[in-house]
Amino acid sequence: MRRIAFLLALTCLAAPAPAQEAPGGDAPAAPPVETPVETIVSGLSQNRVAITANFDGDEILVYGAVRRDAPAPEGRLDVIVTAEGPSGPVTVRRKERVAGIWINKDSVNISSAPSFYAVATTGRLNEILSAEENRKHAISIDQLVHLEAADAAMQTWVARGGDPDSVPMFPILLAEGEFIRSMIRVRTGEGRYRLLENRVQLSEQTLFRADLTLPSNLTEGVYRVRMFLLRDGRVIANHERWIRVRKEGLERMVFNLSREQPLLYGLLSLAIAAFAGWGASAAARLIRR
Repeated sequence: MRRIAFLLALTCLAAPAPAQEAPGGDAPAAPPVETPVETIVSGLSQNRVAITANFDGDEILVYGAVRRDAPAPEGRLDVIVTAEGPSGPVTVRRKERVAGIWINKDSVNISSAPSFYAVATTGRLNEILSAEENRKHAISIDQLVHLEAADAAMQTWVARGGDPDSVPMFPILLAEGEFIRSMIRVRTGEGRYRLLENRVQLSEQTLFRADLTLPSNLTEGVYRVRMFLLRDGRVIANHERWIRVRKEGLERMVFNLSREQPLLYGLLSLAIAAFAGWGASAAARLIRR
């Protein structure tokens, strides 16, 4: 009997004590419920693109999954995938008709703009992404171009000895605004800027994929691919990967020669042109005979 009583006492001591009310009579506060952390695990079908003589574009498969430490929260999950090419300055000219002739009248040098930009989404961009988050992450085409132009203008201002805390950004962007919109319109028509809504496939709120088509007139350099997870219009996670685009074969050799030894490149060009002219003349004489 003593042994049984001793075991019962140990059981009572090991049991958790019931929650007691605070001195004021309020029950103890429950621990805060943490939102499950969602991150991106991604990959590319290829991270190198070779530009050769018969290059007519390429297709990149962007795929990934959502990694969670807990069950997915309630609500809709959306994904945005962007691909951005190397940036550089652009001169945009406005044509006007004068005396029946179209001439270039006004021009603006846009400080920096991407050579290629594509945005693929799981839904309509203005419905799944808030304006505040768009400005913060520069996801849409116009936001990215304006951000790059502003950054380049700031760097130019500082390089000339200006105060970085007093950059006159508003007059700069106001002067470039109309020309930036025109450049976006032209490059969209050329297929260099693309908005691909409802082109990202999302399965079971976990797996996603997007097929991005690269045009044949790619600029050589490093391309940045960004992926965003969104809930209720807010970006909750993002991830980046990179694609290297470069000329290869004869195109690469000619390109390097023109940059590294321009004099030799010019002499070879003249020799090839002279030989081609002589060959055409000789062929014409043979045909007349």
